[in-house]
Amino acid sequence: MQIPSLYSNTSPLGGRGMFCAEDITANSVIEICPVVVVPANQMKQLKQTELYNYYFDWIDEAGAIALGNGSLYNHSYTPNAEYEADFEFQTLTIYALEDIPAGSEILFNYNGDPTDKTKVWFH
Repeated sequence: MQIPSLYSNTSPLGGRGMFCAEDITANSVIEICPVVVVPANQMKQLKQTELYNYYFDWIDEAGAIALGNGSLYNHSYTPNAEYEADFEFQTLTIYALEDIPAGSEILFNYNGDPTDKTKVWFH
């Protein structure tokens, strides 16, 4: 499930990113992404692939690859969105932390907490 105005495009941050063609209201669900869970005993192999840059930490030291657009959202320490993992249903829900104007890139903090300023693994 995703809002109809969601689209991917070239990001000024590099690579691709997710944007909205219409305004998004704070607390609105932007997208619910199913995930493929990578068991902990396979994480070593995952980290040797390009998918390493796109996985989410999951429970029990597993990883999760988000389907839909889930792996295309870019990182920010001042995000306008956040993701929440549902371990039971194996989904990530992305929702707006604030009003997001049309044409804006949708960004969340890769650390999982919008206020976490811990350095991420890339520059």
